[in-house]
This record gives sequence, C-alpha cells and structure tokens, in this order.
Amino acid sequence: MLRCRHSLLSHDVSHSFTQYALGALGARLKLSWSDQFPCLFFSSIVCPGTDNKLSTLSDLDQQYKTLRKFYENCEVVMGNLEITSIERNRNLSFLKSIREVTGYVLVALNQFDYLPLENLRIIRGTKLYEGRYALAIFLNYRRDGSFGLRQLGLKNLTEILNGGVYVDQNKFLCHADTIHWNDIIKNPRSELLVVPSNNSGNSCERCHRSCNGRCWGHQEDQLTKTVCAEQCDGRCFGPYVSNCCHRECAGGCFGPKDTDCFACTNFNDTGACVTQCPQPFVYNPTTFQLEHNPNAKYTYGAFCVKKCPHNFVVDHSSCVRACPSNKMEVEENHIKMCIPCTDICPKVCDGIGTGSLQMAQTVDSSNIEKFVNCTKINGNLIFLITGIKGDMFHGIKALDPDRLNVFRTVREITGFLNIQSWPENMTDLAVFSNLATIGGRSLYSGISLLILKQRWISSLKFQSLKEISAGNVYMTNNSQLCFYNTVNWTSLFRTSTQRALIKNNRDPRECTKEQMVCDRLCSEEGCWGPGPDQCLSCKYFSRGKTCVRSCNLYYGDVREYTNGSVCVECDSQCEKAGEKSLTCHGPGPDHCVKCLHLKDGPNCVEKCPDGLQGANSFIFKYAETNNECHPCHPNCTQGYNCLLVFALKSICKTPLIAAGLIGGLFVMVIIALGVAVYIRRKSIKKKRALRRFLETELVEPLTPSGTAPNQALLRILKETELKRVKILGAGAFGMVYKGIWVPEGETVKIPVAIKILNENSSLLYWKITVSMHILATESVEHPHLVRLLGVCLSPTIQLVTQLMPHGCLLDYVHEHQENIGSQLLLNWCVQIAKGMMYLEERRLVHRDLAARNVLVKSPNHIKITDFGLARLLDADEKEYNSDGGKMPIKWMALECIHYRKFTHQSDIWSYGVTIWELMTFGGKPYDGIPTREIPDILEKGERLPQPPICTIDVYMVMVKCWMIDADSRPRFKELAAEFSRMARDPQRYLVIQVRIRLFLYYIPNHSKFFQSLLDEEELDDLMDAEEYLVPQTFNIATSSYTSRPPMDTSRVRIAFCFLYSSLHEVIKCIP
Repeated sequence: MLRCRHSLLSHDVSHSFTQYALGALGARLKLSWSDQFPCLFFSSIVCPGTDNKLSTLSDLDQQYKTLRKFYENCEVVMGNLEITSIERNRNLSFLKSIREVTGYVLVALNQFDYLPLENLRIIRGTKLYEGRYALAIFLNYRRDGSFGLRQLGLKNLTEILNGGVYVDQNKFLCHADTIHWNDIIKNPRSELLVVPSNNSGNSCERCHRSCNGRCWGHQEDQLTKTVCAEQCDGRCFGPYVSNCCHRECAGGCFGPKDTDCFACTNFNDTGACVTQCPQPFVYNPTTFQLEHNPNAKYTYGAFCVKKCPHNFVVDHSSCVRACPSNKMEVEENHIKMCIPCTDICPKVCDGIGTGSLQMAQTVDSSNIEKFVNCTKINGNLIFLITGIKGDMFHGIKALDPDRLNVFRTVREITGFLNIQSWPENMTDLAVFSNLATIGGRSLYSGISLLILKQRWISSLKFQSLKEISAGNVYMTNNSQLCFYNTVNWTSLFRTSTQRALIKNNRDPRECTKEQMVCDRLCSEEGCWGPGPDQCLSCKYFSRGKTCVRSCNLYYGDVREYTNGSVCVECDSQCEKAGEKSLTCHGPGPDHCVKCLHLKDGPNCVEKCPDGLQGANSFIFKYAETNNECHPCHPNCTQGYNCLLVFALKSICKTPLIAAGLIGGLFVMVIIALGVAVYIRRKSIKKKRALRRFLETELVEPLTPSGTAPNQALLRILKETELKRVKILGAGAFGMVYKGIWVPEGETVKIPVAIKILNENSSLLYWKITVSMHILATESVEHPHLVRLLGVCLSPTIQLVTQLMPHGCLLDYVHEHQENIGSQLLLNWCVQIAKGMMYLEERRLVHRDLAARNVLVKSPNHIKITDFGLARLLDADEKEYNSDGGKMPIKWMALECIHYRKFTHQSDIWSYGVTIWELMTFGGKPYDGIPTREIPDILEKGERLPQPPICTIDVYMVMVKCWMIDADSRPRFKELAAEFSRMARDPQRYLVIQVRIRLFLYYIPNHSKFFQSLLDEEELDDLMDAEEYLVPQTFNIATSSYTSRPPMDTSRVRIAFCFLYSSLHEVIKCIP
C-alpha cells in the first residue's frame, strides 16, 4: 500500500520504524568490509567533507564541478556537507548516494528547487555550524526571481545525534514547518529554529490526507512508518515488541541485532554497532595488569579499523590527523603514534646561516623570535656584538637580554656555539642550562664551542651538557671566568683528537679565595658553577639534576628508593611509612610496602577495576574490608550491589531476590507509564486548545465590546527634525542615542532618546509591528511611565522617547547604595506600583518589568520604560499567549515559562523580583543558577532569599507576589496602598545602618543636564519634553534653561537638611 513520506510518524509519538523495500536491503548487502584499510569500509564510498561555510568560488560553474567531484558516488561524508551557491538548473542527482554525514549539513545561497538528499539517514554533528546547528538551510532563493528551494528531499533522515536545526529565509520552501523535528533531534536541549516561509500558505500544496498534516512533500511514497511498541527504547522495524532495534542502532534498522542497523549511534565494528572499539589494553585478572590486546582496533570517525590511514597517526586508541600539543609523533613497528612529551615537545629550528636564517650572521632582535620553544637547532648559534648591541647601519635594535631566555628549551645544537658578545648584566650562560649536546657537524675554524673576551661571565652553568660530539673547545680572555679548570673536558669528547684550548681566563687561585669553587657534593669530574646542581656528576647520590648526600629512604615528606646512585620517588599509590621503615622497594605500584588506598593483586590502586575491558568481558571488582579488591559475583550486573551479592552467593540464587527484582521493575514500569500518560494528556490538552483556537478564529460574529474608541495621536517625525548627539548604549535590537528633537516650524529644542532598530534582526518585523500597534493605539500618559514622543519611519525605524538624566534604576541603586535610605526605596516601590496600576487599567501587560527597565528622572521621580514586549489586551481578553522569542526567565512567573501565558498577575511576579533587586541594591536574582534549572526550583518551592535590609513585613509582600496560583497574588492597587502605608514610617520596615548622605536627596538642577548637551553640540533654547507637550497654563514668559540664574547651593543644602534629617543633623550640615 502506498503511503506519503511524512516526517516521522504521527506528531504524538516519539519513535518510529521504517519498512524498506528489498532493493534497499540488497544495496546494503553489497558493502565490502575491510579491517586492513579504512578507505575500504565500503567500496569507494567514504569522502572528505569541507569547512568553507559561506565562502565560495567566484566561478559558479567551477563551484558546481567541485561539488560533484567531491560527492559523486559518495555514501559517507567524513566531515561537513556544504552545498552553497548552486544555480537553478544544475543536476544534483549525484547527492542521492549520500547516507551519512559526520559533521554538519549546510544548504545556503542556492537557487535549485529540490534538495535530493533522499538517502541521508543520519547527521552525527561532530562539528556544528556556528557551534549550534547540525542542519542549516537558509537564503535559498533568488532575490530578483521567482525560483528557489521548494522541497526538502530528506525523506529518510531519522537521526541527528548532536546539534540543532536552523531553517529560515527560504522564500519558496514548503512543508519544512510541518516536520516533527523533535523526533529527529536526539538531544532535547539542542536549538531548533524553523521559520515558515512566506510561500507556505499561498502556493504550497497540502500534505497528503494520510500524512496527518506532517510531510516532506505533497506526494505519496513507498515508505511506511509505524508507531513503535512502548517497550522499545529507540527505533524499530515493526509495531511489535520483538521488532525493536538494537540500542546501538541509529536511524532505524531492518532487524533486532546489532548487525541489522542502518547506522550506528557510536561505532561500527565490521558491520556490528558497538559502544566502543576493542581497546588497545585489556585487564588480565590473573596478572592484575593491563596487557596489550591482540584484537585491538582504532576509532576512525564512527568506524573501528585495524590500521589507521597512512596519513593519520595513532593517539591512544584513535586515528587523528595530528598529535596534540603535549605529545610528539614517533614511529614504532611501522606505526606512527603520539606519545606524551617528557618535558617540552621537540621542535627543530634553523640555526644561523641555515634555512630561513641563511643570510643571518648573528642572533639579534630581528630573528630571536624564530627560536621560541626550539629544542633542537639545526645549524649554529652565533652571538656577535652587532646582534647584542644592535646594528644601526641595518636598522637592528639592541637585543633585550630577557629575550635570550628562549634558549632555555634548547637541548641540542647540531653545529657550533660561538659566543663573542654577551649582555653585560648577565654573568653566566644559564640560558643554555638544558643544552645536552653540541654536535659539531659544522665547525668554526675547527671549533664547536667558542667563548671569547667576555669580561663579565663568571661561570658557564652548562649543567646539562653531556657531549661535544666533534670539534675543539676554545675559551680565552674571559677575565672573570671560574670553574673552567675543574671540568673534565675529556669525558665530554667523543673522539681522541678533540682538544680543550683554554687560556688567559681568571686565575683559579683568585677564584678559590672568593669561594668560587665546586660544591662538596660534586665528584672529581668538576662543575659548571656554584651549587650542588652544577656538578658534572655527584659524589654520593643525585635527585633530578641536583646532588644530595642521601636519599629519602626513611625520612622526608616524599619517600624514595635508590636506583644505583639515583634517588627515585616511590609510586603515588604507596603509603608513606613511618620513620626507619621503607615505603617502597622499586618502581611502580607493585613495589609498595603498603598501599595508600586499595590493593588489586600485587598492585596498589586508587580504586578497584570497575568496568575495565577484559579479554572477553568487562571486569568488575569490589573492595573487601582488608582494602583488597575481589572479583564480583558473575550474577552481578555492572558491579551493582557487588559486595552484597558476593558475600551472599547462595541468596543471590534464591527466588526471593528474583521476586524482589521483578517487583522493583514492575513498580518502576508503573511509575514510568504514569508519567508518560500525564505528559501525553498535557500534550493533547494543549493541542486541542490550539485546534479550537484555529477553528474558531474569525468565525464567531463580531459583537460590540463596549470599549470607548481610542483617539490617541501618533506623531510621525521627519528625519530632519532629529539630531543624534551621543551613543548611550546598544541592545539586541538596535542602538540608543542621546539626541535633540527640533519640531518642524518651531525654534525649541527638546532633549530626547532615539532608539534606532536594526534591519537584520530576525524578530524585527514582529517587534516593530507590536510596538507601533501599542504606542499608536494607546495614549500612555502617566507621571511614572516614559512617554513615546513620536516615530520616524526612515529606512531604519527610529523611536523617540523622553530622555532620562540618570539612566536606569538598576545601575543607580548599585552605584549609590551607600547613600540610599529607606524612605527613598519605599517611594520607588510606590511609584512603580502606581505606574503598573495605570497599565493594568489600560489593559496593557508589560511582560518585561525589571529594575533595568525603570529609568531615573530624579532621585525622587522614576519612570517605567521599554514597552517592546508589552501586549495590549482586548476588552474581553484575560491573558496573552506568546509565540516565542527570548524571555527574561528569572523575572517571569511559572505560567509564563511553561505556557508563555502573560497576564497582569504575571506582571505582579516580575514586580516582586524588581522590588527584590532594589532591596539588594542591584543584586542578581538566582545568581549562579543556570536558567534552565529555574522552573524546577520554583516548582519545588524555592524563592529568592530575604534581603538583609527587609523586615518580615516587606519580605512577605514579595512572597505573595511569587505565589504559584496567579489569582492568589495581590493586585497593583493593593501593592501601591501597602507600600504607601510603609512609606509613612520607613525605618520600621527597612533597616539600613548607614547614614544617608545629603547629596542623594538633592534634586539635580536639570539646567546642568541640558547644559551638557549645549556644550556638546553648541545648541541653545533646550526645553523639557513634558514642558513642550503640556504647556503651562500660567501666562509666564518662557526662558531658556541656559538663561536661568544658578541656584544657591547652600540654600538647597539647608532646605533638604530640614526635609530629611533631624534638627541635630541640620546643624551639622549647615556650613
């Protein structure tokens, strides 16, 4: 029977299965496997992906040819599949062979009408587009034409293992918004953004009637998808319990075994889907050691292979393109492997006169950066006076002595070391303290180490130098050099013809008088400088590079054992013994006298093996009371209750335990079914409500609402009337400027805030439509609400509002918290409540009330702003349901988070959080708690804590605002009355210990604020917006702010001292 190719089942089910024709099965059986070479997983089907994103070739014909060359006959894309800038009439049928993509799929900037990825089953999302999306499809149409992408041919796509989906700005695309994407996306937290195209409701044909409203296209197809049995924890290939796919399958299956999968969730091991590939080491329970696994395989993408490709290296158990920064590449048994670097990873650099430095004559400030992190110098190192002190002729500056520290990583110089100049403030050559070998492959007049006429060098400090392979040593005329006479140079030479030519340096007798002699712990081989770390060899023992008298066998915080004359630290799993007792006998955890944690056979371990891979199974052990590890009983599953079952082997087999296990499983199944039924019923309820809304929209006859007509005026301003002065800030939807409004035909200048909305915001059209609807139809005039002065309909929409001198209340309380008193805080609570009460009376739901959206006109006068999220309710509406968009979760009521339902009572919740922000002087609500966890903690009864300054009376008002039941919350009228009562006796309700500074209560002289605008733009005759919109009824000549005389500041101070302080404090504050 023919069925349509709908997305994935009915939209009410989460899993599905597919019955495929024999042709598909036959194609799968043709795959040829190989364990020897990864390119032979299948016969010529693996191809590399790209990482170009939206970058394309200038030649569109070449762009198409490159795409075809990459993916013709390809079945598995190792990387990203990027289809961009393809013209309308190109043949893309070669894409039908692709079954799997390991990275992301990008389809953008194309003009073709059909995407033929018909056999793509799985997108793994190992790399995501923009770090978020595994599937991104956008801008697939021609702007000046009537063609573009119309249908997605992804009819077999059933699994996106990681990442979300982004489908937007496809002008002619049909049916994309009907797909049940949440069933395809495995991670429920992945981002999903599918915006219906403008064409979806016009020229798109309906889904076939058997598709239940969800389809990739309007046609029927030979693909049947059916609901899985409830017992299946993944997908299935039939409706019965026995038809469940194996849990390692991804994208469906044609049988119940791990070899019957269309794709694997984790790895494919020679046709079988497995959790992990056979590891290189397995645990041997007999020897208690990890041993090499002869059947080991490496992970290459989603496949297990016996050998990595020739251009890949092995890192532990994976095939990688390059070793990480802390490992180096070596070749063992013809296998390139990554092994950890013991110190700094090897890096070979060209020396002076070699390779990139072939024209250089000395190390200088222009080339020293080439030696950063070098461990081997391929060539010579030469230090001349033109490098150390600079070469003015060639424009080379003097070398900073600190930059010579780059040579501390050098271990080998293949040529010679020539030092004829050295910084005067450096008395040794300690920058070469790690130099071990001077190769002498190239020599300077037969010399491999030359140090000449350095009057300030007193010691060499070549503490790591072990070999001078060829060439002589020449040191002369170094007037301060000591220790040279103690070195046994012959022990460093590798040929009998090498000589040490050392003369005219400091007299050894003078060095002895000044105690410039070898440390007593050094052997007769000599030393490179003072201290026990400069010895060529040690007289007794060595610890690292330092000579010591004895090892810490019985004493010390870190215990050791001796390996010849070397002190070696005991293994970290050994327990430190008491005095006069050894901690270990040798290296490794099997030579400890006593274990620090646990003992597994002869080895000390931090914890017992818990799921280590053995030869044929996984190993689980538990710790006995004597701190020894013992194998778990065979009846134990993954070590669960391992100790109990092992101790009670006989009980393990009794029917009582079996009955208990069955009973526990039965209870768990009942609970799971109950939860599923509950979620199912909630989902059906929501869908029925949505269906009723859609079916009844505009069907019922219109009836008079009784609401009076709104005769508010909207001012449309010209762009020439506005002048931007300074940027105040930026937000998600545009920039905010401080500016001047000069009404046409008038001479007054009004300071305003100009909000310029972005053109490219995905929510811009929605924002402008809603904002202009509210502001144009609703006359918002209240002392505590910011007024909209007008709208400028330029190419970028500009909203013009009053300019508030002191910014937002959140920043204000944070900056002036030491100067804010209880009276002022309670006054603010009253003003916000009255402003919101006005909005409630005008049937406006704010939806984003927070301290950041309250502006400060003066310390005693605040105004609520930002109606960008506000929603006007009709006369018979009680609530508003939002479609989506970003929401301030931590300020929102629980019903808003769960159902996007906004009412005046949800604004009450936000009011409570806003008051909490004020009482904590700008504290962050639920600070440190991720946003996704907020609904859970609210449902558990957790609320914001009581601010330190609040009495229980004030805090209980906040708690009432945060009741789960919206009807139980107070109204704004009640809140305004309650805080007005508290404001009459502020010290009783808010306990603030600090003394209030008087300047906070000083009402700013607005002329200073306007004067700042005059100074910036050389303007005059500024007028306040409210003064312009509501002219004075008194017949008083208006004068500019700039012509008003300055106020006597001492009089102001005295007046406000009386207003806010006691008589005693008045006397103090009068100058």
